[in-house]
Amino acid sequence: MDFGIMFFASAEEGEGREKYGLLTQAARFADAHGFCCVWTPERHFHPFGGLFPNPAVTSSALAMITETVQLRAGSLISPLHDTLRIAEEWSVVDNLSGGRVAISFGSGWNVDDFLFFPARYERRHEVMYEQIERVRELWRGGTAVETNSFGKPVEVRLYPRPVQAELPVWVTSSGNEATFASAGRIGANVLTHLIGQDLAALRRKIAVYREARRLRDLDPARGKVSLMLHTFLGRDLEEVREMVREPFSDYLRSAVRLEQKAAEGGGVISGGHRIEAHALPETTMASLLDLTFNRYFERAALMGTPESCRRFLWELADAGVDEIACLVDFGLPRNAVLASLEILAELRAFLSGAEVARMRRQTALAFNEDLE
Repeated sequence: MDFGIMFFASAEEGEGREKYGLLTQAARFADAHGFCCVWTPERHFHPFGGLFPNPAVTSSALAMITETVQLRAGSLISPLHDTLRIAEEWSVVDNLSGGRVAISFGSGWNVDDFLFFPARYERRHEVMYEQIERVRELWRGGTAVETNSFGKPVEVRLYPRPVQAELPVWVTSSGNEATFASAGRIGANVLTHLIGQDLAALRRKIAVYREARRLRDLDPARGKVSLMLHTFLGRDLEEVREMVREPFSDYLRSAVRLEQKAAEGGGVISGGHRIEAHALPETTMASLLDLTFNRYFERAALMGTPESCRRFLWELADAGVDEIACLVDFGLPRNAVLASLEILAELRAFLSGAEVARMRRQTALAFNEDLE
């Protein structure tokens, strides 16, 4: 099982480049300690994730200070962009990084983000898959025909030429089973999370994904499933619980406000659901955050100690998860996050391929014993 670092801050801290201090320090740490990747997201016009409006820009910066980690968009909301610009920007980053880029394409959900291309909102899913196909073709050296200002066709190709012959592609899914199947059919990997789905549901969707690959004569096992988990590790379980409770609850509060704003705009919330737009009373919000925090801490995040998290990781590996995207910037002090990364590196080193295989065998044995 591989581990990467993911960013999705809910607030700005510091001034100037210091706002990105944790990003650069954690990326350097990941690069030096064998982590597989660094994910940066795309978010617009809101404090929740607003530090990251363009993952090509953040990945360009990281390309200059890292040597080995893959630099991934997690996610690029492609319907908000011109397809040719996506290919051009990421080809530049591929060259700057020496061939280390990857993109997880997302269709988007917040209608207010679509101020760039308002007409695309209703067709955002179809647009995304069309863009994936076009970007891949351009990346491989193909051409596109566009119309210039005088109505004349112009054939264009991608410059600079990418370093990688093939662009590594993920598709981001908020839990829709059809998205898992679609990703499998086009030979893409999957980026997902445990918001709105439990481990049993995730296991089923991963099976759907791998079967979709098989039906297209693609090796089911070669497709990667990356799971985003909010991550903070320490040496004492209760101490960690108290350290993360307030900042993570504030982080969740910011996420709820973004969902409310999306509903007020007339669109869907994350996951494609529609809700009535109304403000939650503070007492209701507090109860909701308390319940949500407990769920995350116990069964939907990587918070605790290496020992307390190990069984959960066994279960994820057994369900078919290949990678953990460790979201680390949800409001804790920078020094605390960096100290947590030291412990996470120990856990990552422990979970070698042989260890994961052993964990899967133990999980299977425990499951069989429960049935007897």
